[in-house]
Amino acid sequence: MLYGVSRRLFVTVSCNAVLVVSLQAQGVAGTLAGLPGSVRAAGLGGAGAALVGDAGAVFSNPAGIATIRHLSVEGAYQRFPGGTAVGSGALALRAGRLSWGFGAAALDTSGALVRATDLLGLSSLVFRASFIALGTSVKYVRETLGATTADAWAGDVGVAIAIFDLMAFGASVQNLGGDLGGGVRLPRRSRAGLTLNYVDPQGAYRLLTTLEGQWPSGGAGAAFLIAGVEGGVVVHGTGIVARVGYAGHSTSTDAAPFSYGAGVELGRLHLDYAYRASETGTGGGGSGGGTHRFGLRWTP
Repeated sequence: MLYGVSRRLFVTVSCNAVLVVSLQAQGVAGTLAGLPGSVRAAGLGGAGAALVGDAGAVFSNPAGIATIRHLSVEGAYQRFPGGTAVGSGALALRAGRLSWGFGAAALDTSGALVRATDLLGLSSLVFRASFIALGTSVKYVRETLGATTADAWAGDVGVAIAIFDLMAFGASVQNLGGDLGGGVRLPRRSRAGLTLNYVDPQGAYRLLTTLEGQWPSGGAGAAFLIAGVEGGVVVHGTGIVARVGYAGHSTSTDAAPFSYGAGVELGRLHLDYAYRASETGTGGGGSGGGTHRFGLRWTP
């Protein structure tokens, strides 16, 4: 009896210790900063450097908001099997050659063994001349683990080249700076992508591909590729699109390489959904179950 109680106590303490170390090592840097910038991007494998025209682009490439017409608003919610929840929102405004973007995200582990709360806020400014846009973001991150709080300031820079609605190239460098203290920094990440529309997106059909390379630094792994496809039918502003993405990673991860998504188009309102399974599955000893992400975009 005593042996059983001691064993359970040892397992509980060990799990808490592992989780604390993991959160301290990753925190905002490993979760919020690593999540796709939008639900649409999540369905396309996490590619976002060359997805332009939506407010959520501020999280991946600040220059991506340069092609919005006047205003774009976006929100998303995601819950992980372990009880962690993530919510995010973004707003982008355009006035002539200048665009402003604002984004915020929050992570809470209230369903896990150890409570942690991470916050991220950023502001972007973009200048566009003809097909080329240059953008920069200033971001603030704060991580709270128990009674310990760490925060940091960082910046992103990006470029986007959009040729009408047919092709877009984007590149960004994320998390310049970002010293959380204690030798922990936000992981710097370089991204470059190309998005191609094979049909006129103003017509009845949709067919788009995006390809992106990512180069993590600071021991976060080697470079890897992400590929995504989006297709569907939209008639008189109403329709449905489907998405699938593949992400190859150089580091060990519980997430499966494939992701799936869908969107309902209702004029200027877009309802998005994305799903990514767990590679271990429900019976493999991992968290299992995969993650579901929901969001909406409004572009009047």
